[in-house]
Amino acid sequence: MTHLVCNRLNASKHLSTSFVLFCWAVVVLVISELIGPVAFNILSIKFMLLPMIWALIAGALVGIAGNKFKYPLLIRTEHQNLASELLQPALLFFTAKLGLVVGQEIPVIISAGWALLFQEFGHFLGTIILGMPLALLLGIKREAIGATFSVGREPNLAIISERYGMNSPEGRGVMAEYITGTLLGSVFISIVAGIMTSLHLFDPRSLAMASGVGSGSMMAAASGTIAAQSDAKSAQDIMALAAASNLITSTFGTYFTLFISLPLAIFAYKFLEPILGRGSRIDEKNSQLSESENLLQGNTKLSWRWKILAWSMTAVLSLLSGFIGSHQVSLTMVVGCLLLVIISILGDCIYILLRGKIPSVCIVSLIAMLITSPWCPWAKYILSFTGSLNTLFIITPMLTLAGLSIARDLSEFRKLGWRIIVVSLMSNLGTFVGSAAIAEIFL
Repeated sequence: MTHLVCNRLNASKHLSTSFVLFCWAVVVLVISELIGPVAFNILSIKFMLLPMIWALIAGALVGIAGNKFKYPLLIRTEHQNLASELLQPALLFFTAKLGLVVGQEIPVIISAGWALLFQEFGHFLGTIILGMPLALLLGIKREAIGATFSVGREPNLAIISERYGMNSPEGRGVMAEYITGTLLGSVFISIVAGIMTSLHLFDPRSLAMASGVGSGSMMAAASGTIAAQSDAKSAQDIMALAAASNLITSTFGTYFTLFISLPLAIFAYKFLEPILGRGSRIDEKNSQLSESENLLQGNTKLSWRWKILAWSMTAVLSLLSGFIGSHQVSLTMVVGCLLLVIISILGDCIYILLRGKIPSVCIVSLIAMLITSPWCPWAKYILSFTGSLNTLFIITPMLTLAGLSIARDLSEFRKLGWRIIVVSLMSNLGTFVGSAAIAEIFL
């Protein structure tokens, strides 16, 4: 009887925690969408902060306020922990949407050519070659893996979240990379692109391909700077190549990071950390990448009840984001969200049946690609529903949860400080130069 009462009390506490978290997620999302896109100019270059960035910032501020003031209805540590745990299924929801976009663009990607395909290696190898040694020299430990295996965009958050969890050093590294790249990446990459163009070290087409780092804003900033130094016809070709490269990086780039750059980053860390790591050696418990850590743990932490809650919360917040952003919510959008939930559940079931041998991120993406590819007879019907959901409507809820969980690791972020900013910018430089160099070989 006592055990039953304790279970009921725990269930009630968990329900209360999830309800408070959901309410704050709604508040943060509504405020972010109402602020809307904000455009500004730096060095005659136009930039724009979208609602997803406001959601990340507002969520972090709410968490910081909860840690400081301790009022009953504010976000506390248990809410931040839950937000971090729910983020991984939410990222699967986003991965499903991304996979649907990839499926319909497969013919475009195939026709893009070998240069566009192979320059993809430069996007990810460059971040490790330049970023990893610098991170270790600056005293960064396992956070270096998350910060340097890629430029840290949304799919890369999903990969690290599933493999290590967002409360791990690797999770803090990729989140710090994401925040730095979001706030400073566009400005930095446009300056690099301008300098590289003016030096005439690479063909402008190679630099255009290098601009497609997987971020729309960074791609636009870099390619716009390159195009500004070219004639009208070349400028049009530059923008087209940059868009195609960005499409490949945002889609098939997920598999590059998962199967090539992340294992390479882990190997580079194991090899270089004893040589370049400064200060006291971190203890064996924290430094050793054991086999248990290499199992994809993310999905095993949550029961089905919490996964369903995460997907449902993400779907509701996506519809709310769409309602504020586009001033409408249709039955088509509701069905689209339901399809994304079904794809996420199906992918997670297959992941469990395969005992984690294939990442759920990969499985969900492949399912979504298959059902919207030209070879699927139902592709146009599926796209008629899911196409009504703008990708930004899904990213904003995802970053809302990410923002609400950040305050818990604020002390760890402070330890990284300026060092992670330097490493992030160096990784961005590496991905741009590395990709341009490989593209130049094939051109």
